[in-house]
Amino acid sequence: MDRLFLDANVLFSAAFKADARVLRLWRLTDVVLCTSRYAFEEARFNLADESQLRRLAALAGKVQFSEASGRGLPRGVSLPEKDVPILLAAIEAGADYLLTGDFRHFGPYFGKKIEGITVMPPGQYLKFRNRED
Repeated sequence: MDRLFLDANVLFSAAFKADARVLRLWRLTDVVLCTSRYAFEEARFNLADESQLRRLAALAGKVQFSEASGRGLPRGVSLPEKDVPILLAAIEAGADYLLTGDFRHFGPYFGKKIEGITVMPPGQYLKFRNRED
């Protein structure tokens, strides 16, 4: 069973449109979805309308929350300050995958493992899963 840590942009995308493709993550039966309050609040802050906020709240009910520890970044990893709590919360959650659409900051780590966590865009994870099924 995969533990998937969802970055704020994944939560945002899932709540933004009722038929968002990324919602397929919530339909997978053999995964545990994780995020942090930090990521959840960032997604909530960026959503504009009430229906989007309701969708986000409903999605959060199916997600385990884990928070960043006070430790520093793993050796060799460089991220902007705003992204550090995302990676640290994913480590704390014991995630197998960190799913993010942040190509700018996490892109250099796509397909790589950081403390056992593979970083990738959600679409790539879903394609990977479709090949296994």
